[in-house]
Amino acid sequence: MTPLSNQQRLHLINTQQIYEVRIAAFRHARNYAYGMRWKTVRGAEYLFRERDRRGNGRLMGRRSPETERVLAEFLEGKARAQERLTAIQRQLDEQARLNKALRLARVPRVVARILRELDEQNLLGAFTVLGTQAMYAYEAAGGVQFLLELLASGDVDLLYDARRKLTLISNRLDGGGLLGLLKKADRSFELVRKRGFRAANAGQFMVDLIAAPRSMREAGPITFSADDLVASEVPGLQWLINSPKLDAIAVDEDGQPVPFRVPDPRAFALHKTWLSQQPARDPLKKPRDLAQARAVAQLVRELMPQLDFDVALTSLHGDVRAMRELLGM
Repeated sequence: MTPLSNQQRLHLINTQQIYEVRIAAFRHARNYAYGMRWKTVRGAEYLFRERDRRGNGRLMGRRSPETERVLAEFLEGKARAQERLTAIQRQLDEQARLNKALRLARVPRVVARILRELDEQNLLGAFTVLGTQAMYAYEAAGGVQFLLELLASGDVDLLYDARRKLTLISNRLDGGGLLGLLKKADRSFELVRKRGFRAANAGQFMVDLIAAPRSMREAGPITFSADDLVASEVPGLQWLINSPKLDAIAVDEDGQPVPFRVPDPRAFALHKTWLSQQPARDPLKKPRDLAQARAVAQLVRELMPQLDFDVALTSLHGDVRAMRELLGM
């Protein structure tokens, strides 16, 4: 791994700070989504506040000086919110040009668009990024860049925390499901197989929806709408669901910020090492699993002293914690 220069660190921090301001401004602007208008009911005009794209909403009172004032304040607030969001986006666009010049641009464009969509819907906390793509978060958090050979990947794994209510997530996805969100990021995404766990775009980049195994009492499918992805329950993931998480902001190929939620890097390193020792694991993947694990373990050891491998990660199975020896920890 290569440490970032002081100039690169400065601009990475600037990018992260501007993004945090931008996402707050975006969410404020969303308070004005779907609009407010007059609606005629039985010959009388009422102020109507829409709440979703299907036109549902509620009446706020008959037309009067008071409701006219409410509408005027709403429209003024909406305009101010949009102006602020536009100004912050201009800052980000300028920062993006600097990021590209400084060779900070790393995360694949399609991954970045998906994660920003999740964050804008306030859903990033429900989906943990696993596998190779998570390493972009670790290098951003540690102020380093890993070898590109450790980062190349044609897919991203989204680990859904099934302890969250499906209806809440479905509502935030506005009826379109996870596939609908993927299509906002890239309209060419389609299910690889009906009622399957995988979607792919025209470039054959794949998104897998996975979950930790559940008890027999929770036998219903994990999905967010009709004709959506259905999560595949994968053994060994309960440890990562229960482990601490790390939130980080990296930079994509266009120089734009990318929010991540990933497992604690110690959990990632130990779990990847464990995977590399599993008999059923693809032999072609095992050496890379171990190389990625050792790279992240080195990052923790040298640049994240606050994350002590000597402190047991109690959410991880004993067999996984035992992998420390293979990491030289």
